[in-house]
Amino acid sequence: MQSESNAGDLGDPSSAEESGEGLLGLLDVIEEQPLSERATAYTQLHAELSARLEGADAPRHG
Repeated sequence: MQSESNAGDLGDPSSAEESGEGLLGLLDVIEEQPLSERATAYTQLHAELSARLEGADAPRHG
């Protein structure tokens, strides 16, 4: 399934602009899929974005 590999491709972009462009591209890919696959892809995307947001709250050392 294409969405599974793309949902993890968000990585750590070097700028907010790159992040937005990557997210829009990912959403385009998800929207082109059949409904059942879209639901799974959006669930994975939600989990990825939630983890990134929660990680941003962690204290940074260094």
